[in-house]
Amino acid sequence: MSANDPDAGWTKGRSAAGSRNPWLIAAILSIATFMEVLDTSIANVALRHIAGALSASLDESTWIITSYLVSNAIILPVSGWLSGVIGRKRFYMLSVALFSASSLACGLSPNLAWLITARVFQGIGGGGLAPSEQSMLADTFPPSKRAQAFALYGVTVIVAPALGPTIGGAITDNISWHWIFFINVPMGLLSLILVSLFVDEPAILRREREEELRNGLKVDWIGFLLVALWLGCLEIVLDKGQEDDWFNSRFITSTAAVSGVAFLLFVPWELTREEPIVDIRLVAHRQFGTSWFVMLSVGVILFSSTQFMPQLLQENFGYTATLAGLALMPGGFAALVTMVIAGRISGFVQPRYLMAGAMITIAVAMYHFTSLTPGANFGWFALARVFQMIAIPVLFLTITSYSYVGLPAEKSSQASALINVARNLGGSIGVSMAQTLLARREQFHQARLSEHVSASSVAYRETLREAGNYFAAHGATGPDAQSRAVAWVGETLMNQAAYLSYIDVFAALAALAALLVPVAFLLRRVDLAKRPAPA
Repeated sequence: MSANDPDAGWTKGRSAAGSRNPWLIAAILSIATFMEVLDTSIANVALRHIAGALSASLDESTWIITSYLVSNAIILPVSGWLSGVIGRKRFYMLSVALFSASSLACGLSPNLAWLITARVFQGIGGGGLAPSEQSMLADTFPPSKRAQAFALYGVTVIVAPALGPTIGGAITDNISWHWIFFINVPMGLLSLILVSLFVDEPAILRREREEELRNGLKVDWIGFLLVALWLGCLEIVLDKGQEDDWFNSRFITSTAAVSGVAFLLFVPWELTREEPIVDIRLVAHRQFGTSWFVMLSVGVILFSSTQFMPQLLQENFGYTATLAGLALMPGGFAALVTMVIAGRISGFVQPRYLMAGAMITIAVAMYHFTSLTPGANFGWFALARVFQMIAIPVLFLTITSYSYVGLPAEKSSQASALINVARNLGGSIGVSMAQTLLARREQFHQARLSEHVSASSVAYRETLREAGNYFAAHGATGPDAQSRAVAWVGETLMNQAAYLSYIDVFAALAALAALLVPVAFLLRRVDLAKRPAPA
């Protein structure tokens, strides 16, 4: 067996399928993961409705999102260790049950404090789902067949965020915000029943767990505390930083300091543990480390662009939440098609070439957004989103399929946890930095455009005269027409500054994608001759 054989180190004894069809197991595991990933974006569009219903300010209501992100970030890196201690199937089912019960509690919330508390538990339950599914898929399918299996997983993590704003907007506009949480309950129950009936807990995993418990369970409590402080505080800083004016806020400064100190203590502590709660040594593995870094960067691009398109459409183009979500939907369908194609061609193309090609496509797609104008219509946004999303599945497929190659089989749970930390952390960084860049560039463009709004400007006086004539022709009196003209010019200036700011953000995302192209070639070549043709 060659050193580059992708099937090296894999054994069927760790499969979650047992004697059943592994594709059935892949489909069953995707149900709860789809539910959880959908929930990361579905609540965003309902914040104003929730705030009004619970008599809270909009700023207070943002803790509904922050509380989920913080608890989710804390549980993600330790999910690999927890699944090993509790049992992989049992841990997955406990995560589904906690997520579903917390969703019910969210929908029944009588006040904001109740809802935020329920969201904390929902984040804990959700944090164990995606890593557990990835780990089970990695053990159920050999690397030579893993690409198509992870294509199904990729559908959940790519299409769900795209559908979230649409579904959330439709439910909020037409039913009630409570149902953005209630819809998780039947999906969770279905998942629990199917996992209980069909997913297997391999004997080898049971023996490993029993042996570890017999030898005395060693809990890395200090490691857990440090990773909780590091990622929990970091999520708060990223989510609240722009809102609180970053380091001009004592709260943000203090929280960032705690996160930084915890990180500096966490790394050497985990590197010197015989049984670390988070095995960060995996990142030193070339194949896995490259995949981890690219996943972090993809999270930055995917989550920030997914957040910004509905925001742009609603705030600057007057779209409803439902219509803004519909503009993103074609991109989700395009991703489905690309995922199937990518799963088939992965057996013939080196992963480094797939990753580099996808990054180039994303860079071009993000640069296309810089041609944004106030006259852009629904079709323009839908096609632009399609152009971007056709490349994302290729990246997810490459990362999730090949990041495990060369790692010991027993490290799959830890590896999947770290990959999901990269995705979520990248998303938080991307949204936070993009929002900050947007605000700063909007201030810059407003200042530059305002330089041309003065009585000495011929163009400004001419624009005021034409606008005043327009309002006068539509029933306004002389002074009223003039004041309306001034207000219209000011509003136009603000809108133009916003358009230019969004263009700057998309240009920055394009540059990031372009810079990642050379990183793809750090991936090792794999022996494609060992891979069977895709079925």
